[in-house]
Amino acid sequence: MTAAEKIHAPQVPDLPTASWTNGYRIGHEVVMSGMTGHPATREAAARGEALGAYEQTLVVLQKLEALVVAAGGHRHNLIKTVVYLTDIADKDDVGRARRDFFGAHTPCSTLVAVQALVFPELRVEIDAWARLDVDLREA
Repeated sequence: MTAAEKIHAPQVPDLPTASWTNGYRIGHEVVMSGMTGHPATREAAARGEALGAYEQTLVVLQKLEALVVAAGGHRHNLIKTVVYLTDIADKDDVGRARRDFFGAHTPCSTLVAVQALVFPELRVEIDAWARLDVDLREA
C-alpha cells in the first residue's frame, strides 16, 4: 500500500477548524481540495475593490501551484482541473486566466456552473490533480 503524505504549503495553510485537507501526495499523484480566492477576495471586497473572475482564477491557480511545489513539483504537473463558476458568463475570463497562467500547456479541465460558493464574493473554485512524473510541456 502506498502511504498518503499530507501537503503543507505556507501560502495555503490548513485551517485548524477545517473538516478537510488541502492536499495529499500519494506516490507520484497529488490530489487537492477545491481552492478559492479567499481570503484575498474578502479583503478586496472590504476595500470596495471586488476581484473579478480573472483575478480570482489567478489567485486560485497560484494556490494550487503552491501545493504542487510543496509536494515536489511545478505548475506543469497539474493534469486535471474542475472549475466551478457562480456565473457561466465568466468562462471567458477564466479561460484567459488559465492561458496566462499555463501558457500553451494546459491541463484537462471540466467547467461547471453552480448556484453559489461558500462566501458571496466568490465567483470561482477549482479542484485539481497533479502527477509529479508528468510534465505537460513534454506532451
